[in-house]
Amino acid sequence: MLLLASSSPRRSELLKMAGIDFKQVEVNVNETVLRGTPPMQIVEQLSLRKAEAAAKLYPDDTVLAADTLVVFKSRVFGKPKDKETAKAMLKLLSGNVHQVYTGYTIIRGKTLISGHECTSVEFYTLSEEDINAYIDSGEAMDKAGAYGIQGRGSLFVKRINGDFYNVIGLPVAKINKILKKENLI
Repeated sequence: MLLLASSSPRRSELLKMAGIDFKQVEVNVNETVLRGTPPMQIVEQLSLRKAEAAAKLYPDDTVLAADTLVVFKSRVFGKPKDKETAKAMLKLLSGNVHQVYTGYTIIRGKTLISGHECTSVEFYTLSEEDINAYIDSGEAMDKAGAYGIQGRGSLFVKRINGDFYNVIGLPVAKINKILKKENLI
């Protein structure tokens, strides 16, 4: 059985949409990383920690874990801690191109596959009113970079270059190819 080591409803929805049978489990890990660690290493390290924690609890299953960050001009944005942080993030992303990194790790027995996907996203210029209305909707608060491309945040996106589903939180086609190639599902 495939175990998704994540409490993310979006990752769960993506796997369901793709017709991949799985069970969702939640793990808590230390998400502290060394300052100056490149974004692709951060997301890979955090996904590895989550996958290893779940694999210890479920050693006979295939475990999938992921972590997503937004990066703009070397600044790393996770989930905003409050509305002011969300507003500051959206102001910086407004009218600019940023990158969304998702790290993934798959573990089953001695098999360990870890990597990342990067997608570039360009935002339209956002007005103060746009930003305030979005923050007031509540959608910004539980998402890296303070926006969800699959919801109201879609109105901010001018163009993307890369995997759309990666921006939501899981490069699902890539994950599916790995799982099938390695006979893990």
